[in-house]
Amino acid sequence: MPRRTATLIASTLTLIALLCVALLTPTPYAEMSPGPTVNTLGDYGGDTVIQISGHPTYPATGHLNMTTVRVTGADYDMNLVEAVMGWARHDDKVVEHDTLYPQGQTAEQADQENAEEFSQSQDSAKVAALRELHIPVQSRVIVAAVVKGGAAEGTLHAGDVIKAVDGTAVTQADQVATLVTKHKPGEKVAFAIVRAADVKQKTPPVQHLTLTTRTSHDSGPTRAVVGIQAGIEHLFPFSIDIKLADVGGPSAGTMFALGIVDKLTPGSLTGGHFVAGTGTIDDNGNVGPIGGISLKTIGARDKGAQFFLTPADNCEEAAKDVPKGLTLVKVKTLDDAMAALADIKSGDDKALPSCKS
Repeated sequence: MPRRTATLIASTLTLIALLCVALLTPTPYAEMSPGPTVNTLGDYGGDTVIQISGHPTYPATGHLNMTTVRVTGADYDMNLVEAVMGWARHDDKVVEHDTLYPQGQTAEQADQENAEEFSQSQDSAKVAALRELHIPVQSRVIVAAVVKGGAAEGTLHAGDVIKAVDGTAVTQADQVATLVTKHKPGEKVAFAIVRAADVKQKTPPVQHLTLTTRTSHDSGPTRAVVGIQAGIEHLFPFSIDIKLADVGGPSAGTMFALGIVDKLTPGSLTGGHFVAGTGTIDDNGNVGPIGGISLKTIGARDKGAQFFLTPADNCEEAAKDVPKGLTLVKVKTLDDAMAALADIKSGDDKALPSCKS
């Protein structure tokens, strides 16, 4: 065999071997890319996204699109070739796997966490929207979870309403822990509760019971605990359902709140414009930062968005790479977002608070 041919064959085999290694060797990376954008004023997957009953609603035109990021799964092993290709693509972002799935989080754990955050974001969006419209929302403190093996197991149950601790009425979830930790481990603490099964009664019976506190064993300071997590349950004056499958996390809260407000008020918040955005929201209407902002702006612009409501804490990052034709609008609160939509509707773009890098 001629030496040149032998060299060529050897080089080819070496290249094939290296390629096989690159394809088979997993890397500690994951990939993020622009995900679907969904108009909160419209339909998705055969369902109306925001469904309201028991209160007058009004037609809304234009778009108030929530945006998403698509990520590789927790159990997906990205190979070297995929990582290099991801780094080369402008519309994708390769990050360390632990950034998305910390401490070896499994796919099931990630899905559960995302579902819980998504549910909480919907709840807060409803509260913020109704408060924006000055519609009262009542709330009560409940047992959100019971720790397995804790003092409360078998005595308190998820959904039970906590009326008082040691005779002190509670209206905020953190009051429960504050009152319990006034005790030393081994001391008794008194609860006044309404069972979850009784809350719909006109005059639900209040039960009084006593638990013996135990010593905490978590990463926090040593303290007295009873093994429950308290939470807030909101009581809405009418039905608001958000139907959106295969989406998780808290980042759609702001756009859900705006969609609810738009449907509950005459006219259109957008004036027919295509507005997209992102941001967490709390019960008081404060807009919080999210991850993957640059990918969300790309996804929004690809779908036709003209304006993008951007959490103030994400503005600097988002402004570094703004898709052509998209205007970033800085928002800190739901009030800011409402004011921005009014300017967009009136055509006063110069009044919009912009993001700067």
